[in-house]
Amino acid sequence: MITVTPRSAPLPQEPRATAFRLRPAREEDAAALAALARPFVRSGALRERPLALYAARAADFLVAEAPGGSLEGCVGLREYPADAGEAGGPAGILYNFCVAGHRQGHGVGAGLLRATLARARARSLGALFTATTGDGGLFLRYGFTAAAARPAPRPWVQSLDPRRNARVLALTW
Repeated sequence: MITVTPRSAPLPQEPRATAFRLRPAREEDAAALAALARPFVRSGALRERPLALYAARAADFLVAEAPGGSLEGCVGLREYPADAGEAGGPAGILYNFCVAGHRQGHGVGAGLLRATLARARARSLGALFTATTGDGGLFLRYGFTAAAARPAPRPWVQSLDPRRNARVLALTW
């Protein structure tokens, strides 16, 4: 009699996520930032911003760059002084947060958010705000909660378009 011990079938290998590095954006990244945002603008998730704004505010952005140099994601962090809102101290606004469709679900957004939260803490920002037309799941997993716009920096609150029906989220520490 021959006995055979069944072997477990090998588990399929997860496709390796393409590595990316996080770095501050540069003025010459403006066209790539606009291109990353374009699908989100078309869907209504983001407001359209002129290329000149991306160039002028490049220092606000952190980008996820693939080994070949393409930008896979970005997020802007705009800082406001204490007197710009009612949050009680300097505050930040996270804006234009987007990840290329083929990279969503692969940790790019989480990596960008973690690094941006670290930047905000290092700069002693007492609160962060963002507005989203989506479910905000990533923000909620990192401690953001639904909030009124009122305590956020006034210039940002005034720029919100009520027709977009965006939900304001905040994180304080």
